[in-house]
Parts: sequence; structure tokens; C-alpha cells
Amino acid sequence: MDIPKFHETFIPILKVLHNGETLRARELYKKVIDQYYSELSDDQLEMKTKSGDVLIINRIAWGKSYLRKGGYIEFPKRGFVKITEKGKAQSSSTLTLKQVENSENYLEFYAEQNSKKELTSSMIKNASPQDLIDEGFNQIDIQVKDELLEKLKDIDPFYFEKVILILLKRMGYGDFVETSKTGDGGIDGIINEDKLGLDKIYIQAKRYGENKVREKDIRNFIGAMSGDTQKGVFVTTSSFDSGAIKKAHDAHHTIILMDGSKLVDLMHQYNVGIQIKSIYEVKELDNDFFEENS
Repeated sequence: MDIPKFHETFIPILKVLHNGETLRARELYKKVIDQYYSELSDDQLEMKTKSGDVLIINRIAWGKSYLRKGGYIEFPKRGFVKITEKGKAQSSSTLTLKQVENSENYLEFYAEQNSKKELTSSMIKNASPQDLIDEGFNQIDIQVKDELLEKLKDIDPFYFEKVILILLKRMGYGDFVETSKTGDGGIDGIINEDKLGLDKIYIQAKRYGENKVREKDIRNFIGAMSGDTQKGVFVTTSSFDSGAIKKAHDAHHTIILMDGSKLVDLMHQYNVGIQIKSIYEVKELDNDFFEENS
């Protein structure tokens, strides 16, 4: 028995989850292996990827990720997996990678990420090894950012405010001051652009799930800013409705809006809340070496 490709784990995953039970991800991996891949040898079960992950678990994890993007499963809370009605309807039949990638949920996911880049079999055939490496890294980055945004939506609201201040500090905006935690919609933090604190940037951070930031939220933020600054950053894990965008644009203050997509892009760029897991070496011929010895 060969180790399955990640897309070959789609149906086993859905069948394990078919009864509607919510499972921890690790429990799901074990059940899929026990029920569908028990014939793999010990050597196959212990095979590792170049980054050190157990290969079979890595394949199932990627299958889980694609099924979620396609709307077949959901993550009700951090580290848990549950099948959706769409998944139940599909779990007794075949499900190909092409079907998942062409599903409405999957296309909507990548439309939101603004990074959908479908690799057809023709493109793969004509792609260089470097193209495939680049696309592979791109897919991993998308997955990490998706997980990062879900994590941000789940953390304590006060800690989320601190995360934003840490990010801005990492971006080079100077020292920050946390404000009192009153929960009244006021200023969540202050960034000092200079050492003496003469120039300040006021911060508002809203950890929302699906609700959009509205015009009223921006109006309250502007009202909470004192006369000693004209700059503000409003950050949310969701997005801004048209009224909020217009209010920020028309304000006498300079208000920068940062939605969930932009937030995780910056956190990824400045390594806030993530860590480098693996470093790959790509080697090439050293022509200078041979020329010096010719």
C-alpha cells in the first residue's frame, strides 16, 4: 500500500467525521490512519517530510485544510474539526481535488485572500522547478495566514490589543503605551513616533468574528482622540463597511484602516505570532570554483 496523496485523504476524513462528532485534529489523524491506512508499514508510518513532520499526518492535515476551504468541514474552535452538511452529502461518494478547487466555497476563500492562483496540469507540466517551489511556498503562506487570522479571532480581546501594539513596534513605529482596559470603545493604545512622545498615533483594535466595523465605530474613535494627535490606526480581524471607509477618508484626522487580511499579511511579514519552522537550501553549480582550477 502506498502512502496516499493529500487529496486521496478527502473521503476517509469525511467518513470519519460523518456521524457529526467534533474531533480534535490529532484524534482525527489517528482515526483516519487506523481505519484506512493501517496496512502501511512501520517504515511508511514513520517517514518524515524534509521539515521533520510525519509524512502521513502531513498529508491528512493538508487534506483537512482543503476540505475546510471547500466548505466540507469546519473548525468550530481552535484545534477541533467537524463535518458540514455539504460534507455529509459528499462523504459516501468520490471527491477529487478538481471538484474541491472548483467548488463555490473554495473559490470564495481565495477571492477573499486575493491570491487565487490555480495550477492546471498544463501549467505544472510547463512550470520550472523554481516555479513549483515558489507556488508551494505561496500555498503554505496562505495556510499559515488563514490559521493566524482564526487564532486572532479566538484570543482574549485585551491581548489582541497588545498584539497590534507589538506589531506596530516591530514595524518601527516607536514605543507604545497601553491604555486602561475599560471596554468603553476608547483608545486601546498609543504609539510614540519619536523618543520624546511629541508625535503620537492612537490605536483602536476590534477583534470581530464576522461583524464589519461600521461608520459609528470610526466616529467614536475620532471622538476619543484628543487634540494632541491627528493620526490614528483602526485595526480589525474582520473588515470595514462602506460607511466606515468613507468616514475615515473624509475625516480631518489621518485614519488608517487595517482589516483582517492586511493584518495577517503584516504579522507574517514581520514574524509576529508566527515562527520560522524550516529553512530549505537550494544549491547551484559554482562555476567560479571550476574556472579557478581550470
